[in-house]
Amino acid sequence: MIAPSIPEMRFFSKMGSHLLDLLYPPTCAVCDAALKDGRALCDDCSDDLPQLREPFCESCGEMFSGQIDDTFECPNCRDLSFSFEFARPAMVRDDRTLELIHRLKYGREIHLGKELGRLATLAFNDPRFLIALENSWPLVPVPLHRKRLRHRHFNQAEEIALAVASHTGLPMLKALRRTRQTDTQTLLSRKQRMENLRGAFEINRRGRKWLDSRKDGVILIDDVLTTGSTVNECAKTLRKAGFRKVIVVTVMRG
Repeated sequence: MIAPSIPEMRFFSKMGSHLLDLLYPPTCAVCDAALKDGRALCDDCSDDLPQLREPFCESCGEMFSGQIDDTFECPNCRDLSFSFEFARPAMVRDDRTLELIHRLKYGREIHLGKELGRLATLAFNDPRFLIALENSWPLVPVPLHRKRLRHRHFNQAEEIALAVASHTGLPMLKALRRTRQTDTQTLLSRKQRMENLRGAFEINRRGRKWLDSRKDGVILIDDVLTTGSTVNECAKTLRKAGFRKVIVVTVMRG
């Protein structure tokens, strides 16, 4: 049996969603309240999900719970050198947000990509994004390996990036290819994650074509930032290919 393509999955998901809406009114993915506007979350639940607020680490977005009057780097980042300018999660770690991400990734609830992308767009309120917005830096989703993509049928980072693109007007550029399937990162230390991902990405034909005319910067999109190992390896690949700057946006800080 031939697996459906990603556009086909989106089409059938949309058609199925319309049919289900006729039979069963859509409900909030968190509280099950009835919805009327095509959203996946009600306004109350959306507003209640905890956003990243200052003060937070200027490198990785780790939020600081005490009082501080200036920008700072957390102890985890202080002695590290990243290939990206900074990483900016939109939300802090929360079980409800994490469940939405898991339902997208593992439950194949593709419609949640739009809602998670809308949440990720909140990160662009950070004034550090002004140069990227003014110069229309492209959104680059972190890629899946082709075997994992074949199994899952879609890339959650791409679904999130598509929604961010619709909210910001920025172009999406699938500039990276994953060259090998890496071991799961869940139980690995930061050092082990970095070693596990070394050389796992390369620039693809789309990325090289973009670089023929523009080299200023890109915005890397992923679902969760934990140690930053994945996005740092992606950023290293993008920088090595010729992009001058890389900014990272994720839905949530892990």
